[in-house]
Amino acid sequence: MIQSVKNAINAERRALLSHELYGKIQTPQELQLFLKHHVFAVWDFMSLLKALQNSLTCTTLPWKPVGAPQTRYLINEIVLGEETDVDKQGNYKSHYEMYLEAMEACNAPTDEIESFVNSITGMETILQTIDKADLNASIKEFLTFTFKLIAEGKPHKIAAAFTFGREDLIPEMFTAILKNMQKDFPELMLEKLIYYFDRHIEVDGDTHGPLAHKMIEELCGNDSEKWNEVTQVAKTALLKRIVLWEGIEKEISLLQKSSAY
Repeated sequence: MIQSVKNAINAERRALLSHELYGKIQTPQELQLFLKHHVFAVWDFMSLLKALQNSLTCTTLPWKPVGAPQTRYLINEIVLGEETDVDKQGNYKSHYEMYLEAMEACNAPTDEIESFVNSITGMETILQTIDKADLNASIKEFLTFTFKLIAEGKPHKIAAAFTFGREDLIPEMFTAILKNMQKDFPELMLEKLIYYFDRHIEVDGDTHGPLAHKMIEELCGNDSEKWNEVTQVAKTALLKRIVLWEGIEKEISLLQKSSAY
C-alpha cells in the first residue's frame, strides 16, 4: 500500500522536486532569504513529530501503556533522532536548533522565527497566532495546514503529512546547491548547513523513512478509508510545500529586481 500512495502522489512530487526555485538560489542573499522562510517548515515538522508521539504513546502521568508496542517503538525511535540528534561537534540538539545555528553561521536572520515561536501560548490559540502574525502569506498557509491537521487529531493523517509531505529527496538537492555556493562564495560559512542537510539524507534515508512507512502501515492496517485519507493528505502536504516554494521564489524575484536598479 505504501507504493500505491507513492504512485498516487508522483505528479505532485515531480512538480516539487523540479521546481524553479532551486535554480534561483545563486547568491548569499538569496540563500539567506530561502532559509528565513524554510525554517518555519523545519519548526512545524517538530510539531508533527510530537503530535504523533502524544497520540501513539503515553506522555502524561500516571503512565499506562498506550497503543501498539510496535508503533510506540517506531515513533519513539524517530523522536530520539529528530529531537536529540548530534551536531558536527557531537553535541545533542534538535534538528530545529541545528538549523537555527546554521542560519546564524551564514548570517541569515532568525529573529522572525524566534519571535513567532516565542509568541505561541498553546495549541488552543495557535491558528489565531498564525493568522495574526506578520508573516508571508505562503508561510501562513503552510503552517495553517499543519496545525489544522494536528488539531484534527487523526494519527494516520498526521503520519501521512510527516512521512510523504516532508524532506525526502529535497535535502539532497539542496546539498548540491550549497556545496557549489560554498565554492563560489568561500566567505559564506555553510559548513553547519551542509551538515544539516547531509545528516537529513543519512537519517531519513537509512532509518526514519523506513520507520515512518512501517508506522503508517501499523496505523492503517487493512482500512481502505484510512489509506485513502493518507493519500489525500500526502498530496495536499506536497501542494502546500509547493505554495511555500512559490512564496520564496516570488521574494527572490523581487530581491533580484531591486538589485538590478
